[in-house]
Amino acid sequence: MPTLFGGAFHLIDEQGQQVTPDVYAGKFMLVYFGYSYCPDICPTDLTIMAAALDSLGEGAARIQPLLISVDPRRDTPEALREFTDAFHPNLIGLTGTEAQVVAAAKAYRVHRRKFQLDGMSGDDYLVDHSTLTYLMGTDGRFLSMFPRGTTSERMAEVLRKYLSN
Repeated sequence: MPTLFGGAFHLIDEQGQQVTPDVYAGKFMLVYFGYSYCPDICPTDLTIMAAALDSLGEGAARIQPLLISVDPRRDTPEALREFTDAFHPNLIGLTGTEAQVVAAAKAYRVHRRKFQLDGMSGDDYLVDHSTLTYLMGTDGRFLSMFPRGTTSERMAEVLRKYLSN
């Protein structure tokens, strides 16, 4: 049966290693699409995710938080490692070629669009993108999603329910 959100991806982690969802089999995945140059939304959402994970105590070890870049041009593995380390020690950034990122975004039905504000030029741009956090099961299948504005308390409450099953 086809899944509404999620699926196979072939990306590169912060260590430069090729990864697929199989690498995280047996763990729940919290998947967020964003980018390290994001001025406000991504840092806010990742802070909420980190707080939710921190409130889970030892249960957080059963969850792999992932940031999949929507800006592979600037988000190198090194840039993602520096960015994700600022939020949570378990958060892993994933990037890849443009084609790899397009395929991952398509699997999760994520939109992304590069644009420039007045006064921006050259490599100075922003990326408009979906701001959902996806919860994937230990088998890689979609379980739930958290829309922008979900509190860390609510996210932790939902995660606890899945962890207790």
